[in-house]
Amino acid sequence: MKYKIAFKKSVSKDLKNIGKEQSKRILNKIEKELPLAANKYPELKGRFKGLRKVRVGDYRIVYTVIKDIVLIVRVGHRKEIYGKNR
Repeated sequence: MKYKIAFKKSVSKDLKNIGKEQSKRILNKIEKELPLAANKYPELKGRFKGLRKVRVGDYRIVYTVIKDIVLIVRVGHRKEIYGKNR
C-alpha cells in the first residue's frame, strides 16, 4: 500500500532548527521510504503509544498512520525528541 504524506505545521519549525544538510536527508527519507513502508518501522511505547519512529542518523522522525495517510508529527535530535515538553 502506498501512503500519502502529511505534515503537522510544527514540523517546518523543527526542520528549520536542524541544519540544511540534515533536513535534506530527513526529507529524502520521508519522500522515498515512508510512503511504501510506513508500517515496518517500530511503534513507540508509553505516552507515545500509537506513534512510530524512523532513524536518520542522530535524528528521529515521529509519525502516525491514519488510514492511507502518514502524518509526520515531529522531527528532532534523538536526545530531545522524546522530552517531557513535547
